Amino acid sequence: MGWVVPAVAVVSTVIQAVQTKKAGNAAAKAGLQEQEARNAAGRLFDWNAGVAELQARDAEARGVIDEARFRQQISKFIGTQRTVQAASGTDVNYGSNVDVQADTAYLGELDALTIRTNAAREAWGYRVEGVDMKARAEISRKSGVQAAEAGRAQRSAANWSIAGNILGTGSSLLAAKYGFGKQQKTFTPTRNNLRLVAPW
Repeated sequence: MGWVVPAVAVVSTVIQAVQTKKAGNAAAKAGLQEQEARNAAGRLFDWNAGVAELQARDAEARGVIDEARFRQQISKFIGTQRTVQAASGTDVNYGSNVDVQADTAYLGELDALTIRTNAAREAWGYRVEGVDMKARAEISRKSGVQAAEAGRAQRSAANWSIAGNILGTGSSLLAAKYGFGKQQKTFTPTRNNLRLVAPW
């Protein structure tokens, strides 16, 4: 029956080691899965950043087209003004007729520049969004690396725990078998075991 206690201790240590190993492996696997998920999120952020850049370029291109179209409309409007002025029998290149045309051209130029500015602002907004998406992609990837490292650290801690348990069980069994760690009897002087010796 002397082998029962050591056998139970060994079986218990083995079961505990297997459970700890499984938990460590599960933590490492979960860390890798988290990293894969964060990398996927990073790719999505990168894609969104690319879309934002395309939208910025589109806004700029539309701005150029809208500005040119508006300038053409102003030119046509000034031409219509000159036609009306000429039909009334006045000189279109003199006096108030020239002032009216100049005012139309000036206001039209302001509106054209407003179209250009609005397109630039829209493009800038998309580019800011793209920078934000790229930053999110980088943060997502880094947090994925951290998740994987945390999983590996948990697995490593589990392995060290297994080693500690095995060593602890082994030392306990050795102590039980060979008596290591038992308190040794110490000599305590009493009247019965003391022999008085005269100092001379």
